[in-house]
Amino acid sequence: MGRTVAILVARLIFAGVFAMAAAFKFAGMEGTAGYIAAAGFPFPLLLAWLAAIFEVALVLAFLTGAFFSEAALLAGVYVIFLAFAFHGPSHWQGNQAEFGFFVDHFTFLAGLLYAAVHGPGERLTVPRLGVWQPWAT
Repeated sequence: MGRTVAILVARLIFAGVFAMAAAFKFAGMEGTAGYIAAAGFPFPLLLAWLAAIFEVALVLAFLTGAFFSEAALLAGVYVIFLAFAFHGPSHWQGNQAEFGFFVDHFTFLAGLLYAAVHGPGERLTVPRLGVWQPWAT
């Protein structure tokens, strides 16, 4: 019972973090696009929309357990990309707190990798769809 509760809480935390990120993007898409443009990326409004949609897909995967491991791995790649793109070494000189934000992304990555390997929990997922399930081997 304790393991099931811990897994459920972890999944809710993952979903909550990405849901908040998506909500902030949808609420201020132009501001998000401006932040992306300031980092030097092309097509900032398109990238902002794609990021928000991707985050919603992650929320659905974490809440339902569908494609859970794949979502956790993709989320890990996304989180590390964000760390380097928006909080990487070029940002540390002007604001030492950026280094803390950068490191925080790696702790989030650690949890996502653990989740990817161990899966969504046996009783906490939609019916299996024949996708890669490392926790079942």
